[in-house]
Amino acid sequence: MTLASTSELLASAIETNSAVLAFNAITLEHAEGIAEGVERAGAAALIQISENTVRFHGGQIAPIVGACTRIAARSSAPLAVHLDHFTDAALLDEAVGTAAALGVTSIMIDAAHLPDDENVSQTTSFVERAHRVGLFVEAEIGQVGGKDGRTLGAHEPGARTDPDEAAAFAAQTGVDALAVAVGSSHAMTTRDAELDMALIGRIAAAVPVPLVLHGSSGVPDDSLRSAVTAGIRKVNVGTALNVAYTGAVRAVLEADPTLSDPRKYLVPARQAVADTVAALCRVVAATAVEAS
Repeated sequence: MTLASTSELLASAIETNSAVLAFNAITLEHAEGIAEGVERAGAAALIQISENTVRFHGGQIAPIVGACTRIAARSSAPLAVHLDHFTDAALLDEAVGTAAALGVTSIMIDAAHLPDDENVSQTTSFVERAHRVGLFVEAEIGQVGGKDGRTLGAHEPGARTDPDEAAAFAAQTGVDALAVAVGSSHAMTTRDAELDMALIGRIAAAVPVPLVLHGSSGVPDDSLRSAVTAGIRKVNVGTALNVAYTGAVRAVLEADPTLSDPRKYLVPARQAVADTVAALCRVVAATAVEAS
């Protein structure tokens, strides 16, 4: 296979009233496990690399992103590569300058923590630049919470996305997809988030671009299916993969504390990621079947 593009995958999701799953990769084992799980489920997906992951890898975009695009390109599944939650001006500049060469087709600029007028201004300026090089751009309105120590929680006043404000933001900025705050939160290790399905439906009716659900690791399967039915078109998953990954590593090391070869615990970690990815792909695929 060759690399898919984010715009193509989301266009297909819109056509089938389904959603594209977007999985965050931190290590090569994450990316390999994502590709295996998506292949096993017969699905399509995005491999995402966050700004935090770029910083973890020494602040350089090319090494980890280049590895992920090569894994995606060699996969038998349609996979695209996306840059997630980018806030730093220098990294945003680098992303625009290197995306085409690296095989990246989309990026999220995250200015939702800023005052509304600054979010609009920064997002609009970046969208204009990114579109000139063919990048699909996601942004956020409202605050999902749980990321980088941000204190605004998913259920606090001001956290939820207002449909009219979302429609105005999309029109003003020209974004291609919009992340919305509807009750989920980043970094959840339990699956008990309560989404506001009616709000998702109102936002979907008001906003002409695909809606993105962040913090999906904390959302139970039935709620994920309901969110897709209500209008979510991109579903971001990160923490669930890390829980599976570290759980597998921990189990191997607890069983043999003398173990020193990382391959002995990274193989199970990669497999645990693949299992989690395949299961989530099947949840979303089942929604598409029901919708048809």
